[in-house]
Amino acid sequence: MATKKKQQDPSSRIADNKKAAYNYFFEERFEAGMVLEGWEVKSLREGKVQLTDGYVVIREGELFVIGCQINPLRSASTHITPDSVRTKKLLLHKEQIRRLIGKVEQKGYTLIPINLHWKAGKVKCEIALAKGKAEHDKRDTIKDREGKREVERAMKNRTR
Repeated sequence: MATKKKQQDPSSRIADNKKAAYNYFFEERFEAGMVLEGWEVKSLREGKVQLTDGYVVIREGELFVIGCQINPLRSASTHITPDSVRTKKLLLHKEQIRRLIGKVEQKGYTLIPINLHWKAGKVKCEIALAKGKAEHDKRDTIKDREGKREVERAMKNRTR
């Protein structure tokens, strides 16, 4: 019996970095675990996160997300001091990290967070090995997107 690859449940998505697809070409994608504090998990359940300005750095053979903003809830405990822009550690296998280090050292490659999602009750961060787009590539992206919108509008008006 053939098994289908399970699609990610849309309700398991926490946040998406929509600017990433506009600014970068994705070469490879990786799913990494995140080291979070309790208040951060509660805030993620409420959807109080922003990935737009986030990027991944490699320090001493470990991956860290910088610029991912998780805003604390108003009902956060008084005995903790939440830091919304705290650097968060990512968890990957050593072989994957070594391979990423080799790729990032090449000219033009960077690591960026694409989305946050739930998987088996854990928060996962999908990161991408990406290369920046030139200005003309961004214009092509806009042109393609507008073309698709016009086709959808024409098809919608035709069915009426």
